[in-house]
Amino acid sequence: MAQIMIRLNTLSEVKEFNAAAAQIAGDVDLRSGHYCVDAKSIMGIFSLNLSRGLTVESNAVSEDELRKRFAAYLVK
Repeated sequence: MAQIMIRLNTLSEVKEFNAAAAQIAGDVDLRSGHYCVDAKSIMGIFSLNLSRGLTVESNAVSEDELRKRFAAYLVK
């Protein structure tokens, strides 16, 4: 399973991230602590604590592909 750490700081970043996740064929999950939601669900994303770092997980693509698609949100 591929995993990367991201941070979503603004409403527009959440919308852009959600749109990018929707372009991936297959499951993309977003984790915050013990909570896991579908990254393709904007309501699910807003149910998470966005003040903390988030983990993106997917079996559908590689870690390198996740890094490319979500480069703007990577935790540095």
